[in-house]
Amino acid sequence: MDPSRLKILVVDDQSSVRELLRAVFESDGYEVETAPDGGSAVAAVDERYHDLVVMDIRMPGIDGVEALRRMREVSPQTGVVMMTAFASVETAVEAMKLGAFDYVTKPIDIEEVRKVVARWIDSVTEPREEPGAPRTEIVGASETMREALAVAHRVAESDASVLLLGESGTGKDVVAREIHRASERAGRSFVAVNCSAIPEGLLESELFGHERGAFTGAVRQKRGRFELADGGTVFLDEIGDMSPALQAKLLRFLQDHTLQRVGGGKDITVDVRVVAATNRDLEADVRDGRFREDLYFRLNVVTIALPPLRDREGDVPLLVDHFLRQHAPADSKPKKMSPSAMRAVMAYDWPGNVRELENAIERAVVLSRGETIFPEHLPAKVQAVAGGEDDVGPPGKTIREVERDLIIKTLRENDGNRTRTAEILGISRRTLQNKIREYELDL
Repeated sequence: MDPSRLKILVVDDQSSVRELLRAVFESDGYEVETAPDGGSAVAAVDERYHDLVVMDIRMPGIDGVEALRRMREVSPQTGVVMMTAFASVETAVEAMKLGAFDYVTKPIDIEEVRKVVARWIDSVTEPREEPGAPRTEIVGASETMREALAVAHRVAESDASVLLLGESGTGKDVVAREIHRASERAGRSFVAVNCSAIPEGLLESELFGHERGAFTGAVRQKRGRFELADGGTVFLDEIGDMSPALQAKLLRFLQDHTLQRVGGGKDITVDVRVVAATNRDLEADVRDGRFREDLYFRLNVVTIALPPLRDREGDVPLLVDHFLRQHAPADSKPKKMSPSAMRAVMAYDWPGNVRELENAIERAVVLSRGETIFPEHLPAKVQAVAGGEDDVGPPGKTIREVERDLIIKTLRENDGNRTRTAEILGISRRTLQNKIREYELDL
C-alpha cells in the first residue's frame, strides 16, 4: 500500500474533533472524509473504500462499538482505530476483540494519533528490514491471543519492563520482538539471550562483557549484549534459570542502567529496554528463595500471559496455513492438508505448542511427495489421533473396495485433478483413467 494515497474516514459526533483530525491528516498528505455518527460511517464504508477509519466509541445512535461490528461485515480489510475517553487496558482489549487495530485516548494527542496511524501503515505494508533480519509474524485470532497482543501493543509505547509468561513454544520470543517493533526503539537493535542455553560461568560475560585478561581465555576486550543493544531492546528468555549471583547484578543494572564488564571497574551507562520471559512459576520460586523478590518486582512491571496452543483451537488452521506457506518448496505453491490430516492436527493437544506444530508441518512438507499432506506424513503421535469418514475403510474390505475407496478419497482431496491424483497414488494418468472407468466412478 502506498501511504501517500491513504484514504481515512474520521468519525466523531463533535465537529471540532472531526475538523482537527481532518486538518492533521490532510497536512500529512492523506485523503480525508468525515462522518458525524456510526450509521453514516458504516454507510460511507459500504459505499466507498476506505483504508482506515478513526472513530469515537461514544456517539448517539449507533455507537462506535456497533459501527465497528458492522464495518467488519461490509469491509473486513478496512483498518479501524478507536477513540475513547476511558483509558484502560480493558477498553483496548475489548476494541481488539472486535477487530480494531488499536485505540487512542481523549483528549486527543495529535502525536499519539500519528504514531498509531504509522504503526497501522507498517502492519499492512512490507516491512523494511536489514538483510537477514528475522521477520516477526504473529498469527492468531483467538480471544486469548487478541487479549495478549492488545496489552503488548499498549505497553510497547512505554519503556516499562515486561515479563512474558507461558509454556515453552507459545511464542514468547515472537511477542518480545513485536513489542520492540511497535516501540520507538524499533530502529535500534533487538538482542535475544537464552539464559538457560549459556553456561552459568559464561552468562555474566555474555550479558555485561569482559575486559582483556579478566579470566583464562579473555584475550581481548568484549562488549556484552546490553552494550550491543544500547538504544534498543534486550530479551532475556528463561530468566528463571539465572543464578542468584547474576540476579543481583541484573537487579543493579535495572535500577540505574549502569554495568561493569567482568574484570573492569568502570561504570558504563546503557539505555536498553528489558523484556524477560519464563515458563517457570516465578512467584513460587520467590517464595522458595530461588528467585529474588526485588528482581521479580523490577521485571514484573507489566505481565503478559501467553496461552498454550490447546487453548487457541481456532488458531490452529491459521497457523497450519501460515507454516505451509512459510515452508513451501522454492518456486512451488504451498502444499495443502487432506481432511484427515487436518482432523489429526486439530485433535492433537500440541504439548510443545506452536513450535511443535511448526516442526510437524515442516516435516510433513518435506516427506510428502505430492501436493497434499496425509496423516502418514505427520509425526506418529499425531497420526495416532487421525481418522474419519474420508479414510480408507475398516479391515474386512476386499482389495477392489479398498482401491476404489482410495481413488475416490484422493480425487476428492485434490478437487478432481486427475494428474495430481495419479502422481500421489504412484500410477500413470492413463492407469487412473482406466480405474475410473472400471469402477464406474461418477465424478
